[in-house]
Amino acid sequence: MCGIVFPAEWYPQSGVLVTWPHAGTDWCNMLEEVITCYVAFSKEILKREKLLVIVPPSLNVRQYFCDEEQKNLICVEAESNDSWSRDHGAISVFIDGRPTLIDFGFNGWGLKFAANLDNLITGKLFDKGTFKPETDYQNRLDFILEGGSIESDGKGTILTTACLLAPNRNQPLTQEQIDDYLKKTFGAERILWLHHGYLAGDDTDSHVDTLARFCDEETIVYVKCDDENDEHFGELKAMEAELKSFVAYNGKPYKLVPLPMADAVFEEGQRLPATYANFLIINKAVLLPYYGTPKDEIATKQLQEVFPDREIVGVDCRVLVRQHGSLHCVTMQFPDGII
Repeated sequence: MCGIVFPAEWYPQSGVLVTWPHAGTDWCNMLEEVITCYVAFSKEILKREKLLVIVPPSLNVRQYFCDEEQKNLICVEAESNDSWSRDHGAISVFIDGRPTLIDFGFNGWGLKFAANLDNLITGKLFDKGTFKPETDYQNRLDFILEGGSIESDGKGTILTTACLLAPNRNQPLTQEQIDDYLKKTFGAERILWLHHGYLAGDDTDSHVDTLARFCDEETIVYVKCDDENDEHFGELKAMEAELKSFVAYNGKPYKLVPLPMADAVFEEGQRLPATYANFLIINKAVLLPYYGTPKDEIATKQLQEVFPDREIVGVDCRVLVRQHGSLHCVTMQFPDGII
């Protein structure tokens, strides 16, 4: 294996990173409820692969898991501001065959929230010898890049959105300059940019993992809104048109599979960014956010058609979306050979 390979999420995995919610995070007023959610999806991961958990000092996470589950459980103490592992976790690549963790800067989605502790986590994990000895580390903290902002097809294509151009990320870099940076860093041959599509209540400036996802090299699932009276209708229709203009790595049009627009969820009068696109692919399964409506089953059926060889497992994520994120946002996968 020569050059740089940026694995797709459906490639075999060695484990998943989560950062455990605690009283010092924004979960403090719903801590018991969010821990119930974390335990539920963590158990599904532990059935199939390792789970690396960042825990604050003196917090006992093992109490939630049986002896059998704990065989795959790795707990590492580190302080954290919050629990959005997708965006502060390392992004894994292979460089000339060697597994490499790239540690990008995380600044709370453009200085919206404190992230000073989160931004140190990957470096601390590496220094503590958490990963396999052959794993390399790259410090790229001078460039802001959240894991939820990019999707890889494993074939040299990256799908992203205009969130990379948002204020307080990497300005004054232009789209062309960021395009070149991504190609060099990830060994990508092309970057597909979505300039339309958003979800109300999203703090990330429209991360791609809330809107459109690679499911294999030739398939993209995306959020589709059929309600002309919904505020998202026009933007998501324009995003659909952009997706239809793209071709896969082999030059053929993508197979586009729509996911339903999740029913509106509100908190104190504000609409929250509930989305079925925020699923997590793990070994032999896909963990799908559920929001307690009949659309949960519709999304399950649509994803099962896309992933016929994986179990689709629903996870109640109503508590996660109250903090403006969902299942993919709180997890980060590691490909084989990392942990």
